[in-house]
Amino acid sequence: MKLEGLYAVTTDDPLLPRLSALVQAALDGGAPLVQYRNKIAPKPLRRAQAAELLRICRAAGAKLIINDDVWLAVEVGADGAHIGRDDAPGGSIRTAREALGNKRILGVSCYNDLDRAAEAAAAGADYLAVGSVFASATKPEATRASLDMLTETKHRFDLPVAAIGGITLDNAPEVIAAGADMLAVVSDLFDAMDIRARAEGYGKLFANGNALP
Repeated sequence: MKLEGLYAVTTDDPLLPRLSALVQAALDGGAPLVQYRNKIAPKPLRRAQAAELLRICRAAGAKLIINDDVWLAVEVGADGAHIGRDDAPGGSIRTAREALGNKRILGVSCYNDLDRAAEAAAAGADYLAVGSVFASATKPEATRASLDMLTETKHRFDLPVAAIGGITLDNAPEVIAAGADMLAVVSDLFDAMDIRARAEGYGKLFANGNALP
């Protein structure tokens, strides 16, 4: 599967039926990638939510990536995991790659750090995440990364690049023009009055050929 398009990142929702309904609306709108991210749920709930989201992603032909937890991704049979600076088993991106094997996707947060992007690429990451490219309501304290940094990451490494942080349907075209293959979106998607329509709006940006090759 080509890693491109809307990358729907879930909110910290403690209610499994509600979270499933939110994600289903994004999938109905054509989201090809979902990241399960829940920083507040206990482990049993995380497992239950991840398993249910995997089921509905499979039915929609979308991929499910688990945030921060490589072993949960392996346990439920998800399509991959996304790790930040402190989330890799043993603190090593390469160890995360080995734990996932070669058939699952490994995404790595690189923030505004080209050296970390180089480390991730060398360790076998499947995509590099750059951001926060704009101020983010989800993570207001997040490190900021310029669009120039995103462009440099795209040009320097032969890997898809996911942009994250403060992305909206209004600013998405300039992020794509800077080189983003994927747009990781939380608030602008899941806080929308019509999640399906918002997901469709993001999909049109890529369907219209605005994404870089």
